[in-house]
Amino acid sequence: MVTKRVFLGDIEETLLLCGEHDTNLKELERKFGVQIFARSSTLAVRGSTKKVDEAIASLEELKGRIRSERTELKSSKILGGERELDLQSKSIKTLYPKVGAAKDEIFIGANGKPIYPQSLQQRKYVEAMDKYDLVMGVGPAGTGKTFLAVVAALRALQFGRVRKIVLSRPVVEAGEKLGFLPGDLYEKINPYLKPLYDAFFLLLGPERFRIYREDETIEIVPLAYMRGRTIENAFAILDEAQNTSPEQMKMFLTRMGSRSKMVVTGDVTQIDLDFKARSGFVHSLKVLKNIPEIHVVEFSEEDIIRHPLVKKIINAYDSYSENESSKE
Repeated sequence: MVTKRVFLGDIEETLLLCGEHDTNLKELERKFGVQIFARSSTLAVRGSTKKVDEAIASLEELKGRIRSERTELKSSKILGGERELDLQSKSIKTLYPKVGAAKDEIFIGANGKPIYPQSLQQRKYVEAMDKYDLVMGVGPAGTGKTFLAVVAALRALQFGRVRKIVLSRPVVEAGEKLGFLPGDLYEKINPYLKPLYDAFFLLLGPERFRIYREDETIEIVPLAYMRGRTIENAFAILDEAQNTSPEQMKMFLTRMGSRSKMVVTGDVTQIDLDFKARSGFVHSLKVLKNIPEIHVVEFSEEDIIRHPLVKKIINAYDSYSENESSKE
């Protein structure tokens, strides 16, 4: 197995080369029996030497035709006549659509199924992540805060808005001590980042996610290791932010560099800190509320998309807490 790379041009050329939802790349993978992974500035083609060379030759031929006929290509037969690929030139606005109705497709998962917002608030969340450089998603478990943040990050990467994705999470145990964890840094923090991995597996597939991690297109960083860094040209996600201290939250937010976006997610009802009043996420929502460039999206139990029982469980706990508070 070998891996060779094809260098990409500007955003529009890249979109035309890959095809809408990577249809051109998928057809080349099927035809030549290779794997093609899109990076920020290259396409990595993996497989046997002969097949890789054939696939790269087709990619280079297509790239040359796109450059010479950029606004005129329509249904060009580039794969030996087996299938016509629609390469009609489209604007970036068309290929990177704004989200309209709740059912508008925003991504295609690794299994080929479309991903779309399932509530009005989820739609507003996706729109906010497209528009603002810093978005905070607040709400209970199961409302899609983390999953949709990952979708937004992959959209930004796919369409050349950023060059990498940075994932971070505070390492705080949810009520039980896990003790010493063997292995290297990534093996130690893997249990804490599993929800993020699950989202990437569904959207990219395990193999493509692994390749992205290996070349650090997707970078996983424990929150404690973020100090001193500047995150530039990247989409950064801080998950489970309710378990940060005010100092940690300030540290993370001030890592933002040029051409970067940040999304911070948290559930203020599930704080696992010893001193719940010291939640950096809760503190930041108060401190930053008057900055118009920072957008906060609040979810409720109406936005929960897990098993229907989850809504009832959350409502039951909320009602119990309110009754207990009234007795005091």
